[in-house]
Amino acid sequence: MTTKASEACAAGLSLRQLRLFQAIGDLKSVRRASEECSLSQPAVTQALAKLEEQIGAELVDRRASGSYLNELGQIFHSRVQRFFEQIEQAIVESGGAGSAVSARPIVNRLTRSQIRTLTSTVEHGSFEAAAEALGISCASLQRAARDLEGNLRVSLFYRTAAGMLVSPPGARFGRRMKLALQEIEWGIEELQAARGGTSRQIVIGAMPFGGSVLLASVLDDFLRMHPQADIRIMSDNAAAMTKSLHSGDVDLIVGLLPETDTEELASEALARTPYSVVVRRGHPLTAKGRVTVDDLVGCDWVIGETGSSRRRCFERLFAGRDGPQAQIATCSTPVIRQLLERSDRLTLMTTYELQYADGRLRALSFGPIMPVPSIGITMRANWLPTRLHTDFIDLVRAHVATPPGQNLLRRAS
Repeated sequence: MTTKASEACAAGLSLRQLRLFQAIGDLKSVRRASEECSLSQPAVTQALAKLEEQIGAELVDRRASGSYLNELGQIFHSRVQRFFEQIEQAIVESGGAGSAVSARPIVNRLTRSQIRTLTSTVEHGSFEAAAEALGISCASLQRAARDLEGNLRVSLFYRTAAGMLVSPPGARFGRRMKLALQEIEWGIEELQAARGGTSRQIVIGAMPFGGSVLLASVLDDFLRMHPQADIRIMSDNAAAMTKSLHSGDVDLIVGLLPETDTEELASEALARTPYSVVVRRGHPLTAKGRVTVDDLVGCDWVIGETGSSRRRCFERLFAGRDGPQAQIATCSTPVIRQLLERSDRLTLMTTYELQYADGRLRALSFGPIMPVPSIGITMRANWLPTRLHTDFIDLVRAHVATPPGQNLLRRAS
């Protein structure tokens, strides 16, 4: 099953089916699940059978003593539990309920169409664009939106001259819904992987400079482990990558870690990789024994984009004095290398990046440059990676621990 097929399968599952399956797994009984959900046993049995048919796998073993999750059922059940837990938490954060317990009745009233209305409007920017993308009328979309707001008792949309738009609280709630829905997609793909099926798409964010270098160094090994993996790589500045991670558009980010942590993100430092002042081979400053700040001020620089760790380090390096000329700001490693190799420009580069520069660039005798950044992996807090993600993360860890050639990295403590 391809990634798109998994998404389509997940989209075809109703919240009612998922609630019933969760109840069967928790209570180990169709009868008790029917009582819990106020439905007849035949209705629960039929809903479970339809769920298994849609997914293409048996999830529950029926016995005289009860109904028990099999190995595949346990895999999918853990994702369904996370799905509902994330929705409950999102409702609490939106102000729709005071606790997860009081949020559960609200969750039981939500429908797939209500959630789809919000996530599509967040993605496309307006009711009109969302309705067109979903192939439904604006009137239908508006009804679902009103039902959603009525269930939550929270305002998620507001009217403007340009039409109905999502409010900031609605956008936050929609982002949480999108992340929750990914749990079901990943659950279906984990079932396929457990049965020897094809691997899902993995979306990796590569931070400029070190992230791209590290990622490129492990991809071939990863594809040998998972030859059917579908890998998508996104690369942008730090702010854009972090936003994509928050919204679920990327699964994890590889590269220099943010200087500060947030409650929603978790970083794993793999190695410290100090900055060096880097020039082309044969640069006039390479003949000096020890380079001073005055030497650096007299040169033209290529600097990182605003907001990047490299840019902040550059600004701290020359804090309190007139800085050097820096007409070019970029996070493109190939562009930086070309600029340095063809001129006397300077830049800041980590030791990890420098060791992959094929000897064409040199670090000047200057330093130390503080603070020392770490290279590693940034993920969403409380994220449960799939087996595919776990294998990739383990490979990155192993590669950083024993990089090719001279190891210039210092293991993060």
